[in-house]
Amino acid sequence: MYPASFDYHAPGSVQEAISLLGKLGEDAKLLAGGHSLIPMMKLRLAQPKHVIDLRKVPGLSGIKEDGGMISI
Repeated sequence: MYPASFDYHAPGSVQEAISLLGKLGEDAKLLAGGHSLIPMMKLRLAQPKHVIDLRKVPGLSGIKEDGGMISI
């Protein structure tokens, strides 16, 4: 099954993502990898009006260790 239609947003910064999420509110879902959201959308268990893709936001991907702390 195909997901319901939605508006796609690809912010280029954390500030832009926060602004979009604040403006769109509960009608928006964040897409960070798609392993849970995409299958739910295909089954129509989730039908967001807006999807905010975080893939292009610098600093929000990967795993790093710094001073004994691990950031994901």
